Amino acid sequence: STKTSAWVNYNNGVRNFCGNKLPEGMVKNQPFDDLIITPTTKAEDDEPIDPPGIFEKGLATKEQWEEITDKAFALFRRGQEIASAHGLILVDTKYEMGLDENGVITLADEVHTPDSSRYWVAETYEERFKRGDEPESLDKEFFRLWMREHGFEYGDKNTWPEITDDVRIMLASKYIDLYERMTGETFELPEDADVLKRIERNLEPYMVAVTS
Repeated sequence: STKTSAWVNYNNGVRNFCGNKLPEGMVKNQPFDDLIITPTTKAEDDEPIDPPGIFEKGLATKEQWEEITDKAFALFRRGQEIASAHGLILVDTKYEMGLDENGVITLADEVHTPDSSRYWVAETYEERFKRGDEPESLDKEFFRLWMREHGFEYGDKNTWPEITDDVRIMLASKYIDLYERMTGETFELPEDADVLKRIERNLEPYMVAVTS
């Protein structure tokens, strides 16, 4: 969503985003000096929020927020290390955290996938950044930009453009490229067309390990 994008807000003049004071003179795709965290509410249409707002709404205590922040930064830095070892830059990501039945802060949903994260090819980043070009990305950012260029407005289904096979193939090729870089393995098309069954089969060994 554009409302939760640090760059969109910065470009619109916002200099305090989700409790982060941002310096003047930054340009698109420029890295921050240090990691920042930009919390949002979890809803059909996520809304940016700052730590005081989190405490006021009772979403988390100060102690819980400190733990959430520490866990998020540690996880992201580890993701950066893994990405860097494979010639990639883990640019940003989204984590979803909550409390389990015992009140323990727990990470849910996906972690560092190309759906929830942005990955850039490290080798070409500097040169493209200096030229003012978009980075070479291996995630869904290509699709997001394409949608915007073809008139799509977030939240308005009436502006959804017709998606061509070329776009589908390009997006799939980026995901396959990322998979092969990160795993060192050649991607093979699955013979089983049932996506849900494949997910269940792939997760089953880990679920057994967790519950046993």
